Amino acid sequence: MKSVIPHERIESRIYIIRGVKVMLDRDLAGLYGVKTMVLNQAVRRNIERFPDDFMFQLTKEEFINWKSQIVISKSDRKGLRKTPLVFTEQGVAMLSSVLKSRQAVAINVQIMRTFMRIRDMVRSDEQLLRRLDYMEQHYDQQFKIVFDALRSMYTSKDEPSEIGFKAKKS
Repeated sequence: MKSVIPHERIESRIYIIRGVKVMLDRDLAGLYGVKTMVLNQAVRRNIERFPDDFMFQLTKEEFINWKSQIVISKSDRKGLRKTPLVFTEQGVAMLSSVLKSRQAVAINVQIMRTFMRIRDMVRSDEQLLRRLDYMEQHYDQQFKIVFDALRSMYTSKDEPSEIGFKAKKS
């Protein structure tokens, strides 16, 4: 099945709030091709399908913090007067049972695949770090500088550090 929307576009709309990967109601509505109000009405009519671990509303503080971290143009602020509903991966999956249009189903499949892709990337990162730990324990101390450089590169979220050797000045 051909992707309707690039994975990168979906990934850019996944945020971590309260330590959980979530998507905002307005972003989901845009992807599904419906108004945010329509999406939220469908959810509220089926609220029993959306327990707190599937969907929650941002607090005012979380909302202010989120808005300050995301660059929002004036035209983009439209509809952001109220704190949005956010949906976890399970909540997004549940949306397919309340939004039944062909587009909503196709987009939902893509969103679920994107969540799986992110989970696979995280799992891959964890496996690489475990391998690095294993190798570090089993190789000679002379490789310590290499392992330290690799670990700092891999775990650092800042600017990439320099790797290599510098000649000593005499």
